[in-house]
Amino acid sequence: MPATTQAMPKRCFLGTTVNGMAAVSLCTCAGDDSESQVKVFKRILTVCVGNICRSPTAEYLFRQQLAHRGIEVGSAGISAMRDYPMDATALQVMGERGVDGSVHRARQVTPGMLRESDLILGMEKSHLTTLAQLAPEASGKMFLLDKWGEARDIPDPYRQQRPAFEHVYALIDQGVRGWLPYL
Repeated sequence: MPATTQAMPKRCFLGTTVNGMAAVSLCTCAGDDSESQVKVFKRILTVCVGNICRSPTAEYLFRQQLAHRGIEVGSAGISAMRDYPMDATALQVMGERGVDGSVHRARQVTPGMLRESDLILGMEKSHLTTLAQLAPEASGKMFLLDKWGEARDIPDPYRQQRPAFEHVYALIDQGVRGWLPYL
């Protein structure tokens, strides 16, 4: 008698609305990879403080990984250095790894950005708290970038030496790769 195999359950997200507030939750489903699956995340927003180091690094790494998927990725800062380019060291570390963020200009996060995003990824727990205060109705869509790793804060390398930027790049890359199976 031939052995039968069952498809392993696949983890996925369900977007819901609870009392008018957006919420995203993790579930387990049969999860074939057919076209019938709904793409929950069409707009991803990464957030840090100044929007010149961490969040744009995550933005451009996501863009590189998701270029073929039609997912819009952006970034913003809680206290953004508006219209500034990426930090030179962050840009150099990315460039050496084949990621170009030279067109980036820092943006201030707004409640509208948070409402319009399907997934909001902060670098630190304190960022999520601040963002939830800015747009409570979007709090169910807010997670740490490192949610699928150790759920740690990703430290700010601003005004530090190059090794700090390399370490932070590695943490961000790991965080981005952790999210890819769910997007």
